[in-house]
Amino acid sequence: MTPKVARYLRDSMPATPCLVLDVDRVEENYRRLAAALPQARIYYAVKANPAAPVLQRLVTLDSSFDAASFEEVAACLDAGAHPEAISYGNTIKKESAIRAAFARGVRMFAFDSEAELRKLARSAPGARVYCRILVGNDGAEWPLSRKFGCELEMAKELMVLAGELGLDPFGLSFHVGSQQTKTVAYEAAIAKVAMLFTDLRDAGVNVRMVNLGGGYPVRYRQEVPEIDDFGAAIMGAMTKHFGNALPEIVIEPGRFIVGDAGVVSAEVVLVSRKAKDDPVRWVYLDIGRFGGLAETEGEAIKYAFRTPHDGGAEGPVTIAGPTCDSTDTLYEKSNYRLPLALDSGDRVELLATGAYVTTYASQRFNGFAPLAEHYV
Repeated sequence: MTPKVARYLRDSMPATPCLVLDVDRVEENYRRLAAALPQARIYYAVKANPAAPVLQRLVTLDSSFDAASFEEVAACLDAGAHPEAISYGNTIKKESAIRAAFARGVRMFAFDSEAELRKLARSAPGARVYCRILVGNDGAEWPLSRKFGCELEMAKELMVLAGELGLDPFGLSFHVGSQQTKTVAYEAAIAKVAMLFTDLRDAGVNVRMVNLGGGYPVRYRQEVPEIDDFGAAIMGAMTKHFGNALPEIVIEPGRFIVGDAGVVSAEVVLVSRKAKDDPVRWVYLDIGRFGGLAETEGEAIKYAFRTPHDGGAEGPVTIAGPTCDSTDTLYEKSNYRLPLALDSGDRVELLATGAYVTTYASQRFNGFAPLAEHYV
């Protein structure tokens, strides 16, 4: 929690549940990443947090943007981004959305199938396109696996076809999974994409860009490698496989930019037990999976908690949200322990919750209002 967020929570006591996010920390994280990978162009993954104050600050830093929908494209433009700084990075797009983005000046689009490529040829003629390939997600706490990307041989055929269709076969991309904790994942993916890069150039395709995707982690309960470690591993692999003829390098960070800039403030609604002698207490919060904590599914992303009773005696807990849906259970198997003094009405903070929480929040499930947002 940054000092600015702590002061705001102390002085304003905003109603819970809410997100409080320090926009200065967003800038700090952007600059740290730029220093770790100075050869790369940063395209902020808007889906992580599309709030106008975040986008506006990043525009002042000359960031580019990775948009997953036309609505995100429009949000970036409204924040002051130039259309040439926006990549429409979702490989699943309505053709009407492609046309709308192209009409607003966007000229870079992702694809991973022939059907998508033909939509781009019809509705974004002459655009730069890049093909996403399948790579391993080992080490990612939030894997993206097989929904996106195609195998290498298909990617080669599609990139050749892109040129035949009048598009610019600009580059290749991959994603090693969100909250990736192993630097070797990038090294393996770069080796894979480099082979295809060579094959495409041998086939006469003027491929010039490698998009390394996102996945750069933040610290939740466990330590993760520093961003400098990822930068060294990535550039070591790029130099090993491309030599001095480095292509343009693009990265698409989301979580790393905004994750630790934000804190969710919540209220304990109830502390109870399922039996008198049950050592495990159930702690129910006024925010749960449907309130924005969707990444707790499978207990994948494990947020750290701060309570007013930290430092006192603790005991095992199951942590759940407030709704009448039994899937709204956040942590049951991850060995969470919270102070025994914790009680209904206590305020608690969930740390490093600046990414994905607001955009995952449902619209009034059980009547609960969407998560409030405060940017400081």
